[in-house]
Formats: sequence, C-alpha cells, structure tokens
Amino acid sequence: MEDTVTLLDFWSSSWAMRVKVALAEKGIEYESREQNLIDKSPLLLEMNPVHKMIPVLIHNDPYRRSQARFWADYIDKKIYNSAKKLWKEKGEKQEEVKREFIEGLKTLEGELGDKLYFGGESFGFVDVVLVPVTSWFYSLEICGKFSIEAECPKITAWIKRCMEKESVSSSLPDPHKIYDFVLLLKQKMGME
Repeated sequence: MEDTVTLLDFWSSSWAMRVKVALAEKGIEYESREQNLIDKSPLLLEMNPVHKMIPVLIHNDPYRRSQARFWADYIDKKIYNSAKKLWKEKGEKQEEVKREFIEGLKTLEGELGDKLYFGGESFGFVDVVLVPVTSWFYSLEICGKFSIEAECPKITAWIKRCMEKESVSSSLPDPHKIYDFVLLLKQKMGME
C-alpha cells in the first residue's frame, strides 16, 4: 500500500472529485475505494480524512499561493455552503440563499476576469477547488429555478473550458445523476 495512492471516496462527494481532478492533472495513478458513508470502513476511520486538506497544484510563488488559499477558503465558505443550503431550502429562505450563491459566483467572476483559469493561463489550485461543485449546478438551477449561465456567463464559459480537460471530465459525475441523488436525499429527509 505504500507504493500505491489510495483514494477513499464517494461518487457524489465534491471533496473526492477535487482529489480525482488533481491526481489526473498530475498524471498520478491511484486506486479508488468507494466508501459506505453510513457504515464507515475501518480504513476510513483510521485515516480520518474529514479534517485533512490536500496540497495539490499550488504555485511556487508564496503570494500567489496565499491568494489561491484565500480563494479556496472563499469557495468553501461561500459557494459550497450556499450550494448545500440552496437545494434544501424553500420559499423566501431559498431566495435569500440563491442571492448569496449568485453573489458569490459573481465575485469569483470578478477574480477570473478575462483569464482562462483562476491562476491565469493554466489550470490550478483554485480551479481544482471550484470545479467539483459545478457538477451540482444543474440540481441547483432546477431546485432554485434560475440559470447560472444567465447570471454568470464567465463562470459558465470557465466550466466549459474545464470540462474540455480529461482530468476534469473523467472525474466529475453526470449532473443528471447528481440531480437524481438530490431527489433521493430530499425524499429521505422528508423534504418532498
């Protein structure tokens, strides 16, 4: 096991998708072991990956690294948190969360500017952090009754560029499968 990279994952986990994208970008082969999130494996419990971060695709420049960490933290706190709430909420609360989510994406559009990727000309750390949540965008649009493309065209163009990369397209699940999963979760949580 020391010579092999092993990824303990679950197919819809954005965190695992980040790792898959980064490993593919680096050309690192790995063994994927899908986990039962209800009955956790001894290996998962032993490794306790919940609080560990993965240092992938970080630029050598300390200032750029600190900027990338700032945007990664922003994505985790603003985008992921509001995305999780958006498909769960209804009514005015959902509208409030939707506004927060769109504002967060618009802030990221400002950072992206006219660059191909968040780091400039090459796919990097911030791209790896954000791209997994895009597989949930279809579900968010259906649940929240809005269009990310209409609200954030630069983010949509960035997503299309990212999806042209084999490392991304082969690591992210089909958005329709995510939507089916969201419907199942909502049913199990008594939300539908």
